[in-house]
Amino acid sequence: MIRTKGILLAALVALGGAYWWWRRHPSPCPYGLRIWVQIPRPFLTPGRLREALALSGGEQVLEIGPGTGYYTPHLASWVGDGTVEILDMQQEMLDHTMKKLERLGMGNVSPRLADAVELPYPDESVDAALMVTVFGEIPDGDAALAEIRRVLKRGGRLVIGSIAIGDPHFSSLGAVRSHAERAGLHSAGSVGPPFAYFASFQK
Repeated sequence: MIRTKGILLAALVALGGAYWWWRRHPSPCPYGLRIWVQIPRPFLTPGRLREALALSGGEQVLEIGPGTGYYTPHLASWVGDGTVEILDMQQEMLDHTMKKLERLGMGNVSPRLADAVELPYPDESVDAALMVTVFGEIPDGDAALAEIRRVLKRGGRLVIGSIAIGDPHFSSLGAVRSHAERAGLHSAGSVGPPFAYFASFQK
């Protein structure tokens, strides 16, 4: 019994250490640990995301850091005859998401391997952008937001989603709003509680 408790305590200490190390060293979730981006998100639901994005169909949407495509099929469905661009630093994540979309018969999504601080899109070419459980993983969040503002059309929208439960890269709503304001993106409200929210911003 004592041995079991000791092993459990050691495991908890190791997990806590890994959590704080990852928080101090922002980086994307590796593909090998993709199970963590596939876990159900009871507060960051597709329905709440749709409310925050306020898509009307026929739009061009940019999803930064799609992971294994938790939201991407929903986005592809919501834009109708529009398009979804997914951008990630890991080719494995893009490949995984595209295979999922192929199985679903969705052909209006295009992948790009790139960094969020150097978006490979023209100025004012995107109607809406989103990052869900991604902003805290970017070492230079201000640079990423400046790039997003550049590619958003006038009046374009950005949605940032973050959840405190189990995510070492959680960003508080207040902190995200401060970063967005510095980038020239104005708050347009939020959906969900402060510990698991979708925050909307407008150019």
